[in-house]
Amino acid sequence: MARPDVESVSGSLIRLAEWPPEGLSEIEVPLDGEPQSLILLRQGDQLRAWLNICPHAGRRLDWAPGKFLVDRGHLVCAAHGASFELDRGECIAGPCRGASLRPVAVSAG
Repeated sequence: MARPDVESVSGSLIRLAEWPPEGLSEIEVPLDGEPQSLILLRQGDQLRAWLNICPHAGRRLDWAPGKFLVDRGHLVCAAHGASFELDRGECIAGPCRGASLRPVAVSAG
């Protein structure tokens, strides 16, 4: 599957020190002038981000704002049970298998 387009967020919007040193969290940022929910994955000094939208039905992946289901190291969509690996955001099980979360380029400041 082709890699989805990558959005970009200014590093000034996301400050690494403000996030837990490990794990998933959620932040709302403006993209193209519209507020968007992002999933942030922090692993030490690394920060990855994806739009908080399941490619299956366009719904948020969190079961409550900023609360994510994780099973065996995979992010699980609260609505449909799709499982996403957290290196590339690829769906490895469920109704959107083979699709990917839409990455957002971030730089941590």
